Amino acid sequence: MAGMTEVSSLTGRLLVATPALADPNFDRAVVLLLDHDEEGSLGVVLNRPTPVGVGDILAGWETLAGEPGVVFQGGPVSLDSALGVAVIPGGDGGDTAPLGWRRVHGAIGLVDLETPPELLASALGSLRIFAGYAGWGPGQLEDEVAQGAWYVVESEPGDISSPAPEKLWREVLRRQRNELAMVATYPDDPSLN
Repeated sequence: MAGMTEVSSLTGRLLVATPALADPNFDRAVVLLLDHDEEGSLGVVLNRPTPVGVGDILAGWETLAGEPGVVFQGGPVSLDSALGVAVIPGGDGGDTAPLGWRRVHGAIGLVDLETPPELLASALGSLRIFAGYAGWGPGQLEDEVAQGAWYVVESEPGDISSPAPEKLWREVLRRQRNELAMVATYPDDPSLN
């Protein structure tokens, strides 16, 4: 169709909130994009643990969830729904995906939480449960990136299961090989500088 711009997919990449991003929902957020196309984008915030244990809302899944074994707030949309994101070790090629897991990018995929957990137990490397998600309409995310609200960087499978999610924002920035590594030193409260 004329006038349609091709959206290059950011699925599987990380959105890292810039210090300029004013939305408190996303202050210092690290978002894993699970879906990105011309119809919009959907992702989960990787660094917002809640006090709620996984077993409190999804019995049977708590033994598969990595430390800390809590539900994470995936974003401000559909807070009453749960999403499971898991890494399958060595699961970046072929059609060996276990039942109940759908590849998103590389070894990262979505878990069907209706699947009996024991069917996935032997295949999952790490699992994180998210309440809610972050969503953007068509072109909205591209506009926010263009306005400097987000850095777009490559994800690593370990980002999902970081045992210290409160450090993830700085860790992701610090591993970049450009000026973004300097942003990791940005003070929590710039008015104190």
